[in-house]
Amino acid sequence: MYDNEQYFFEALKAGASGYVLKSVADQDLLEACRAAMRGEPFLYPGAVTALIRDYLQRARQGERMPDSILTPREEEIVKLIAEGNSAKEIAETLFISVKTVDRHRANILQKLGMRDRLELTRYAIRAGLVEP
Repeated sequence: MYDNEQYFFEALKAGASGYVLKSVADQDLLEACRAAMRGEPFLYPGAVTALIRDYLQRARQGERMPDSILTPREEEIVKLIAEGNSAKEIAETLFISVKTVDRHRANILQKLGMRDRLELTRYAIRAGLVEP
C-alpha cells in the first residue's frame, strides 16, 4: 500500500491485520503472509510509529485507553503459562500448534518487555489473570 497514515488507519478500520508498503513488498510480503497464516498482525516500522503517535495523541485528549496491550488470545496464553502448562499442553488446550504457542509467547514477552516464564507469571498475578 501507500506510505500514508490515512490509508493505513482506514485499512485497520476495515479489518486489516497487516499493512505492507508497495516500495518494500519484495522484502516484506512473504513475512506478512507468514504472519497472517499464524494469525498475527504484520506492520512495517513506520506503521508502528504511527500507531504509537495516535495512541499518545488519544491519551493526551483524555480518551479511554485499552486495559491491556495484550490480545485476548495472548492473555489466555499468559494465564496458561502462569498456571504451569507446557507449550505442548497449551497447544492441545487451545487446538493450535506448539510453534504458534511459542510465537505467541515470544510476542507477549516482547510487548511486555519481559524475559521469561517467571516474569510472565508475576504479570499474570498482577493483572488478575491468575490467583497467587
